This record gives sequence, C-alpha cells and structure tokens, in this order.
Amino acid sequence: MGISRRGFLTLTGASAASVMLAAPLKNLYARAATGKSVTDKGFGELISDPNGILDLPAGFQYRAFSQTGEIMSDGTPVPQDHDGMAAFLGENGNTILVRNHEVSPEEPSGVIAPEENKYDKLGKGGTTTLVINSDRQLVEHYVSLAGTSRNCAGGSTPWGSWISCEEHTITPGMYGKGDPKKVDRKHGYNFEVPVKSSITKAVPLVAMGRFNHEAIAVDPATGYIYQTEDQNDSCIYRFRPTETGNLQAGGILEALVIKGMPTVNTSINFPQSKPLEVEWVQLEEVDPDEDTLRYEAQNKGAAIFKRGEGACFGNNREVYWTCTSGGKQELGQIFRYDTKANTVELFVESPGREILDYPDNLIFAPNGHLIVCEDGLDEQYLVGVTPEGKCYPFAHNALNKSELAGVCFSPDGKTMFVNIQKPGITLAVWGGWDN
Repeated sequence: MGISRRGFLTLTGASAASVMLAAPLKNLYARAATGKSVTDKGFGELISDPNGILDLPAGFQYRAFSQTGEIMSDGTPVPQDHDGMAAFLGENGNTILVRNHEVSPEEPSGVIAPEENKYDKLGKGGTTTLVINSDRQLVEHYVSLAGTSRNCAGGSTPWGSWISCEEHTITPGMYGKGDPKKVDRKHGYNFEVPVKSSITKAVPLVAMGRFNHEAIAVDPATGYIYQTEDQNDSCIYRFRPTETGNLQAGGILEALVIKGMPTVNTSINFPQSKPLEVEWVQLEEVDPDEDTLRYEAQNKGAAIFKRGEGACFGNNREVYWTCTSGGKQELGQIFRYDTKANTVELFVESPGREILDYPDNLIFAPNGHLIVCEDGLDEQYLVGVTPEGKCYPFAHNALNKSELAGVCFSPDGKTMFVNIQKPGITLAVWGGWDN
C-alpha cells in the first residue's frame, strides 16, 4: 500500500507517541494470512496495525521518528535511504543511534554538510546520529559523516564507534569521457564515526580494503574485524588491526578459505549444519584501482559467498552473516563462523519465499534469537530465527514494499530500532522480549 508524506506525518503526529496495536482480527491475520509460513511459534501471530505502518505481535508497540525531509537539529533535512544502524549508550540513560544513508551520486539530494568535513565534495551518502531518551522520544538528530557514497551497512565497535561501509566502488573516470563526473575521489571504503555530538572528518580506512563493502562484525576478544561484500561472487574478509581501536594505524587484510575446498561456491549444494575448517590467506593489493580484490582472494583459494550482506557477533564468539541470494532457491542463506574452533557452517538456507526472502541486516534479540531484515521482491518482514534455525515472522512492513534495514537493540535490550528505507523512517519497537 502507498501513503502520502502528508498522510504519514498526520498519522504519526496523531499516534506515534505510543502506537498500541489493536486486538487480533480473529483468525484473519494469523501469520499464514500475512503470507508468511512459520516453523516456530515465535512471539505469536502478527496483528494488523490500524495505522498501516508496522504489524507486530500482541504486547509490542512502536514509535516512528526522523523521517526523510524533516529538519534536524543542525538545520539540515533528514537524508533519504535509511539503512544500517547501531545503538550506543548515551548520557542520562539516552540511546545514541548512528544511521547510514545509502545515497548514490546520481540521486538529486543527500547528506548536507560543510565541504571541509566531506570525504568527497560530490558524495551524497553518509550518516546521521540520533539521540533517543529513556521514554523513546527523539531528543536531537544531526549529520555525523558526509561526502561518501551508498553507505549501506556497517557495524559497531567495542571501543564505541560505528564503522560505516560504502557499497560502491565508483571512481571519477568510471563513466567515461563526455559523461558528467559523479565523484571526485575513489570510493569503496569503510569510515569510522565516533559516537559524539559533532560531525566527524571523513577519513577512509584504506587498509580494510577497497570493495563493495556491506557490513562488519568485531570480535571484542581479539579486535579482529570480519567483513562482508555484496557481489554475486563475493568473499568474506578479516582485518587484523595493528592497534585495536586505532584502525588508521593499518593492519593485515585476509580472506576466508575453506580447507580442502579451494574457491568453493557456497551458494550451490553446500552442506548444511556441517562445520568445516577454515584458514585465512593474506591479501596484498588492498586498494586496487578496479573492483578486483575478490579476484586476488579467489586466486588464493577464497570461498565464494553469494551477496554477503548483514553481519553480527554472537555471545559464543560466533560471527553470523547473510548471503542475500545464496542457496538452491536463490532466496538467501545465513552462515556462522566459530572464531574459537575456526570453522564455518551453513546455519540456515531458505526453502521458499514464504519462510525467508532475501535476508539482509541481522542482530541478536535479548531472547537469543536472530532478528533478520528482509530485502525481498514482495512483502517485507523482520524474521526471527531460533538457535535451532527455525524461522518465524516478527514484524511486517505494512506501509509499503520497501526493505527493512538497520535492525539493532538499545544497550539495555529493551528497545529494538529498525528503518523502513523508503520513504525513510526510523522506528523504535518495544514490548514482550522476555516472553
């Protein structure tokens, strides 16, 4: 369904202060009726949101804020294309969100900031920072990174920063002679955004590699950073920093190899629930002029993962990541890497769109389940995944068919935050996480 901007603002102005969901519509809005089959009961059936934004189980509610076009605390408009996001502990019980904006140079508008703070004066991507109080009210929001391109996902660090990833390897000469120049500098890097109340100077983390970055996950025990790449023939990378917490000091970039299976394509007939031993190969040309880093990795035996996207770190020192279109049905996979055992395994593979449709960003909920954002071709859901790999729908985008993105939890685990990418809305969700 569609909704006008005026209609949405009226709707949120009337109800977003505390949108309580209506009683179940008997059996008409059971999970199967929303078009989503289940293999686990999860939190129960989804209930139709009378405001047509987000369907949730009974006992949950949401608030919407920081929509594209609103004027922020720094006087600039909220940029479009809300994407990856992380939550940090602020002062006085506040939660600080750092949020990506996946804006391409071709788009008419984007993140607005002084040129001296931008990485590239023509770049339109970046991040905004939001401060949310303990009542889940927006206190302030402002630009925190600018001049980058297609900031898709990323990840938080144990030392209190956000790594924003560019999913774009555009260069100034990429479009050839006679075509308008889209950018002034090479892109395809990570950028670190401190959690503080000002815009940061955009400096690329070149040693972490130049490629179509998607997300990162940091092992707090070692400081190693695991990275995904969004390509049909992508690789999984590990960055071992020279100094933990000082990524500008450089480090060693490596790619994942499955022992005895050189350059295996993990999207085709890959064994499920079978841990396989891993080794890591060092990469030399970490800043290539062309988007060729994965070719060096594969020449050294690196495994191929189909469209690596969201990544997160688990309590058992396991890294989880999604492959959006991997698997026999090309509808998505979830892998996990055990940092202690040094093994990788296929955890979940979607058997059909009704179960899991193009998994993207993901995070652990307080109950130990993964919450996975869909970026599929039809209705969009947040899908819960149990430790046994069983799936259930947790939320449904009732507003439109735009992807859900940036799922994360407040430091106290009581509030989930998620974005509807278009028209660009951030939602806080809370309720019965302990059920």
